[in-house]
Parts: sequence; C-alpha cells; structure tokens
Amino acid sequence: MCGRFSFSPLAKIIEDRFDVKVDSNYKPRYNIAPSQQVAVISNANPEQLSYYRWGLIPFWAKDKKIGNKMINAKAETVMEKPSFKNSFKRKRCLIPVDGFYEWKKIDAKLKIPYRILMKDESLFSLAGLWDSWKNENGELLNSFTILTTTPNELMEEIHNRMPVILERKHEKLWLEENDTDMLESLLVPYDAGKMTAYTISKLVNTPVNDSPKVFEHVAYEE
Repeated sequence: MCGRFSFSPLAKIIEDRFDVKVDSNYKPRYNIAPSQQVAVISNANPEQLSYYRWGLIPFWAKDKKIGNKMINAKAETVMEKPSFKNSFKRKRCLIPVDGFYEWKKIDAKLKIPYRILMKDESLFSLAGLWDSWKNENGELLNSFTILTTTPNELMEEIHNRMPVILERKHEKLWLEENDTDMLESLLVPYDAGKMTAYTISKLVNTPVNDSPKVFEHVAYEE
C-alpha cells in the first residue's frame, strides 16, 4: 500500500517541473497522511495545483467515512471495482511527490520505516483517481486515491506493494488519454534502478511530525 508521502519543494520548482500554477495555499509537507487535504494535479484542472482529500469518496456514497478505507486502489482490479471504475475512465490525477514512506515488518513488534525516492532526488508523480461527493448540505468535496501495483526489486525487500509511479513522459497521457487499455498498460512497477531507499526515524509514524526531521537517516539493528 501507500499510506504516507512527502512533497516539499519550493513553489517555483513545482511550477517549472509540472507546468502548473501554485497559489498561496501551498506549503511544504514532509509527512502527508490520509484524510488530509493534499496537492494534486487533476484532469479537471491540469494547469493548477489543486487540493483534494486523501481517501476517495465515490459520488454515490452516503457517508464520507468510506474514504478512510479507500486511500489506495489496486491496479490489477481497478476496472472491476464500482468505487474506482468510473474514476479510472474519467477522473484521473497526478499526485506530485518527492518521496514516500513504507514500513518493513521485521517481527510482530518491530516495523522499520523507510523513505523511498529517486536516486537524483527529483520530483515524480504517483497515479491517482479522484471523485466529487456532495454532503447533505450540497457542499462539494473532491477526494482521491493512489493506485498501487506489485513491488519492483527495491521495494520487494521492504513491502509487497508499491504506488504506481508514472514515467514523466506518461504524465500528460495519464491526464488526457481515454483508452482504458492504454491507461492500464501504465500501471506497472517503476524501474528500481532509478530509485533508492533508506531507513528513517519513527517520527514518521505520527502525522503531527511534519518537518524536515522526518527525512533524517536513522540506523536500526534487524
């Protein structure tokens, strides 16, 4: 799964990398967690950094709490699930990140947190789906989920799933393409040779710890 990530570059760097406008709502985030408002680039407004709630709430849901169970969507079954099928066809987004976190289970009591990023520390995009939901007062809430796939050689040493990372050349395609077969072909493990990972502090376990300290390397004995 993918349950935590970071997105902390300067606004100018975001604008140059993704060709989007970044408004004053943006602030660097080091420990992004589900249910929070998160920066995304959606196919509804691809020229602007938008803010959607993490945890997809289908338009037909009766209660927004369903989103707490939908922070991820499996790539292998995305076209089979009523909660995700329509969004996969019509409502896709990029989740720009500079890294994500995963926990390696050592035993029943010990899980070691890792930060996973590109070797060159460049920004990259996770593949996402979004939807719009209205509450009983008619107020609109946009939310999203992150697609996951099987792990590459780097990730399989840490966890049995990883987020779908899009090649830069495929980001625009993800937002604009309507051919579902073509889109499904993008949902594959990313090249492990371009990625790296290192162990970090357990500060990441608590979302309130949203500072650069989360990035610091910490060694563990396994």
